[in-house]
Amino acid sequence: MAVHVVIAGENLWAISTRYGVSIQTIVELNGLPSASSIVPGLALYLPDILPPLRYYQIKAGDHIWQLAQQFRVEASVILAANPGINPNMLVIGQIINVPTPIRLSLETLGFLVPSSESANLATINSLANQLTFLAIVAYSFTEEGYAFNVSEDEALVARSNQLKIIPLLMVRNLAGNDFSAELAGRVLENPTYRGNLVASLVNLTRQRGFGGVSIDFEFIPPARRNDFNLFLTELKRSLDGLILQVNVHAKTADIPTNRIIGAYDYASIGNVADIVAVMTMDYGYPGGPPDPIAPIPWLEQVIQYSVTQINSRKLQIAVALYGYDKVVGTNATQAFSVLAAQNKAISLPENIEFDITARAPWFRYWQGNEEHVVWFEDIRSFIEKYRLIDMYQLAGTTFWQISLPAPQNWAYLSKNINVVKRIV
Repeated sequence: MAVHVVIAGENLWAISTRYGVSIQTIVELNGLPSASSIVPGLALYLPDILPPLRYYQIKAGDHIWQLAQQFRVEASVILAANPGINPNMLVIGQIINVPTPIRLSLETLGFLVPSSESANLATINSLANQLTFLAIVAYSFTEEGYAFNVSEDEALVARSNQLKIIPLLMVRNLAGNDFSAELAGRVLENPTYRGNLVASLVNLTRQRGFGGVSIDFEFIPPARRNDFNLFLTELKRSLDGLILQVNVHAKTADIPTNRIIGAYDYASIGNVADIVAVMTMDYGYPGGPPDPIAPIPWLEQVIQYSVTQINSRKLQIAVALYGYDKVVGTNATQAFSVLAAQNKAISLPENIEFDITARAPWFRYWQGNEEHVVWFEDIRSFIEKYRLIDMYQLAGTTFWQISLPAPQNWAYLSKNINVVKRIV
């Protein structure tokens, strides 16, 4: 598919004529509010018949003819996709584009917070071919380590299994609606409470038909770093073949005393878990200044550190399906889906800018005397993230969260990526 960025004076009729794609298709594929409103800077995703584009980083000993065989294309096709490249002087670390019929294969995990059962089931049905795992965000635990479900999820688990999506019981250290460092610390430091948590998670996982457990413990006290490793080791052993997926905050270096990232021993977690997902989002965090959700240079630094600690074939990175609207000066933050962010720019209307360094879209608007800046993701930033997954040969990606509409992302996934299905 092609990406077209709207320029001043364009309308959908002209774009439709240029690409030979119906206006209705453009509207549906991009979730536009109508066929009459677009704004400069809007990135549109359009169908085409070109093969998927893969991204490859040159390694020692690589030759164009060998890469052509690997990707089942003619060497001339690779050369045409990389103007100026010298086939006799490939540079180690150089990134090249490879049009190929061989799709990128990866595992995807969608997070889902149960809400309206009918709406949740409709979401799962619509994404049946695009998810390997579904992490159902519905569990916490008591101060004595007994896991319990916060919301009902029986229908979601059953439907996931029917659709060959592996459901994972996702547990968080929540006290009320907030992550609790105290709750995590109290349970992890106590061998009895830790054992209670392991036993209750395993029992719930098996009784309720899950294929494994997804751990999302945040703000773990750094002093509990080794205890967290012990907990994961005990849990993996007790799961007896079921999947253990662990979510960790993003970092570019190990700082064991840091209150946010200190408890995550990437190497130890990577040795124990089947899958480790680094939460590569919220670089621009709620309450902080207006910043990109996941700027590409930062994300790549996180990946580069992570692969020194965790086997790349176990490693997932996160893709955010949301944006943040922040009031400049106060940093008051409102979150909404990437589609809602895009369509807000259209409805205002405001031009959408694209930060060439962060590789991310944003726009500014005024509400009375308040200046608002909105950072979000679109097809361009999604492609950049899949490019990094391909380059670093990662296991795949997670999506927070799939109830948030993101039609461009799912269209790209369907066209370009082979989503791997597992059997537990």
